[in-house]
Amino acid sequence: MTVYSKIIGTGSYLPGQRVTNDDLAAQLAAKGIETSDEWIVTRSGISARHYAAPEQNASDLAVEAARKALEMAAKDVSEIDLVIVASSTPDFHGSFPSTACIVQNKLGMKGGGAAFDVQAVCSGFVYAVSVADAFIKSGAHKNVLVIGAEVFSRILNFEDRTTCVLFGDGAGAVVMTASSEPGILATKLHADGSHSDILSIPGNLAGGALAGSGYLHMDGPAVFKLAVSVLEEVATETLEAAKMTPSDVDWLIPHQANIRIMKGTARKLKMPEEKMVVTVDQHGNTSAASIPLALDLAVRDGRVKPGHNVLMEGVGGGFTWGAILARM
Repeated sequence: MTVYSKIIGTGSYLPGQRVTNDDLAAQLAAKGIETSDEWIVTRSGISARHYAAPEQNASDLAVEAARKALEMAAKDVSEIDLVIVASSTPDFHGSFPSTACIVQNKLGMKGGGAAFDVQAVCSGFVYAVSVADAFIKSGAHKNVLVIGAEVFSRILNFEDRTTCVLFGDGAGAVVMTASSEPGILATKLHADGSHSDILSIPGNLAGGALAGSGYLHMDGPAVFKLAVSVLEEVATETLEAAKMTPSDVDWLIPHQANIRIMKGTARKLKMPEEKMVVTVDQHGNTSAASIPLALDLAVRDGRVKPGHNVLMEGVGGGFTWGAILARM
């Protein structure tokens, strides 16, 4: 019997502090930095975002999203044999122990199932689902919890209005299981390290101290230009691998980075905007959490239904990009 991997549960979590553009503009004005709701919305489509409380780490957000996904999937934590967390803002500096191990412990998982993190920045969830798909199809694992979780507010320079207004915190999760029915229909992953400088945190440890900046740096125009190009290409490549066309797709869920990038991708694929799930206006860019957050919202509000074909794609620092075509 052919073994497929299938998404059977989704979950998400947004921290309680909602920050509107007007809220952020007032905070920045106190520092002598000018911005406005109109300026932010025009350039990004973002109206609000959520920030984690000081005591909340990525693992805390991940656990809340995971519990909701497990509940929808009707799976007990004891049935999960692999946890994969995609995050650029792990609980510990140096990324160890992994946030996945911390999540595993906080969920009360026993028995020594595998757990590890994936780092592909905003493409992290796509990468993590692709890895989980391969593990399930190989027979190595049966039930996999995949989470994207970020606290990007911790790495933003609030003196730089071009970046600090764009990002937010949150987590999204899916439960994937071995199935006799097709679920993940195709995945494609790519990276090009020659563009590593256009989106990064240009700092490193030297003698126990941070050398360079510990804040996110982004060359906005360069990222925009590359993102629109590669997202169309990888979407087409993924559809071709599944022997499908854009007309076969019920929903497009792109990485929620910038509404102009998202609309540009839909336009190039000749897909109507009505088929695109948009959360960037209320969530901002939540990096690896953005796609699973949007997926869970669309599942729970009834847009994404069983049997629907959902195309998910992301692009992020590295430079990384990829896409997943999933039948729900």
